[in-house]
Amino acid sequence: MGSLTGAVRWLMVAEIALVSLPLLARRHDSEQDLLAHLERETNPVKKAKYEIRLGRLKLEQATLAYQQQRLDQGERLLNEYAGAMNQAWELLKNSGRDATRKPQGFKELDIALRENSRLLEDLRHRIPFTDRGPLDKVEQELAKTRNEVLLALFPGIKMAGAAAKPGAVPEEVHP
Repeated sequence: MGSLTGAVRWLMVAEIALVSLPLLARRHDSEQDLLAHLERETNPVKKAKYEIRLGRLKLEQATLAYQQQRLDQGERLLNEYAGAMNQAWELLKNSGRDATRKPQGFKELDIALRENSRLLEDLRHRIPFTDRGPLDKVEQELAKTRNEVLLALFPGIKMAGAAAKPGAVPEEVHP
């Protein structure tokens, strides 16, 4: 019985190691690599995914800049982040793809915008009130972009309170 338990334990450890190996092998994106991919890529969905990854990198850099009290650099990086996310949306929007039938890229952008909004909210708590203007602007701009992405994915919804508040929750349209 003891050797069976040891064998099961060994198999579990081996399985965990095999599953996590690709995760450990994945490199962290560098700005140069992402820009090179963007330059070469012709597929708008893949290009949008690279823009999303570049945007996330810029957001991480902005967070670090704000932590180090480099407010001007943080603001510049926040704007670059917003630019990358909006560029991803423009690529998808202009691709001619129907988001309801072929949601690849659209879903990834929605997920990234949602996840990044949480990071922006965390950043908000670390920035003095007087320095939040650029962050507020980026949050509002990207909430509007996310609403547009959701409307592309789910054309049968309306945005509850969309005129009053960016980032409003979608609700079904009832005839």
